[in-house]
Amino acid sequence: MVGLGRREILGLGAAVTLLAACTACTGTKKGEEADADGAKVRTDLEPLERRFAGLGPLSGAHWLGIGLGADTRGSVPGPTDVRVVGTAQLKAGAVAAITGVSLQSFQPETPPRLPEEIAEFVPEGARWVRSDAFDRGMTAGTYTGGFYLDPGTDTVYFDTTNPSVPADG
Repeated sequence: MVGLGRREILGLGAAVTLLAACTACTGTKKGEEADADGAKVRTDLEPLERRFAGLGPLSGAHWLGIGLGADTRGSVPGPTDVRVVGTAQLKAGAVAAITGVSLQSFQPETPPRLPEEIAEFVPEGARWVRSDAFDRGMTAGTYTGGFYLDPGTDTVYFDTTNPSVPADG
């Protein structure tokens, strides 16, 4: 019988380490709810409040962080792009205050590409409005995203790719 050589032992160790790391990544963390397909609907507010400070304080949220599988920015290879999409509840009157800014030019628009994991959290009968100027202000040109506001429920539906935390946040 031949024993394992140094290469085989190192290879086996690397495989065990990789398997352990992958297994650790599949657990549901606090603030997450796994659906039947394995996508995790998150409810934690802090990551959203840090990235979307222009919305003000949030009182509830249901959102997903979805790995898109490729760096779509065409930059140096790096981490996978992440779509952050969901709904959040703003404080009473916040949407009226945001949409009341005359330079924003909000117009009725229905959000595209609504993930089925989030659909149950979208207010029934929502009358969404959106503004290119508001989107540019929220993203500060550092990532792509759309923000749809419903004045009747003070809800925002957001659909972003690689939302970053502002430098001063």
